Amino acid sequence: MRVYLAGPDVFLQEPERRGAELKSVLAEFGLTGVFPLDKPPSPPDPALPTGYRIAAANEAHIASCQALIANLTPFRGPSADAGTVFELGFARARGLRLWGWSNVATPFATRTRAWAGGGMRDRDGMAIEEYCPADNLMIEGAIAATGGRVEVENVAPARRWSDLAALRRAAEGLSRLST
Repeated sequence: MRVYLAGPDVFLQEPERRGAELKSVLAEFGLTGVFPLDKPPSPPDPALPTGYRIAAANEAHIASCQALIANLTPFRGPSADAGTVFELGFARARGLRLWGWSNVATPFATRTRAWAGGGMRDRDGMAIEEYCPADNLMIEGAIAATGGRVEVENVAPARRWSDLAALRRAAEGLSRLST
């Protein structure tokens, strides 16, 4: 099974090495990882601006897969990376199986309240939701609807972008689901 590896891992130093690490974990469970920096199955139009070419390549990768595992570790705020969340929705609309993982175990509402300065409303006076523990209800709802789940690990901040225990559990769960 081809599995797209969504997440902010492409922003790490040495992202190609990180992609190889993620793919290696999936291979332990008989899954073939597809990393966003891999050569896309259909090259995007070279006339497009760089950002649009990247978006088209990632959509082509997702379209070539049967499943997606998303790194939902909070990125630049209390929630998952916005691009990763789009990719999850795109994959859900295409009928792919979904699974998620995060190296932050603090519940989403707690993280959001801390980011917003406490209380049940954010900096703009908007209510803070408490429906799902890992992240926004639409993220977790989409994953659950395909039979997947979000695997969470309580990782020390120094290891947040290197620990792969939660990914390993997600890959194992997806491999069991697909048999």
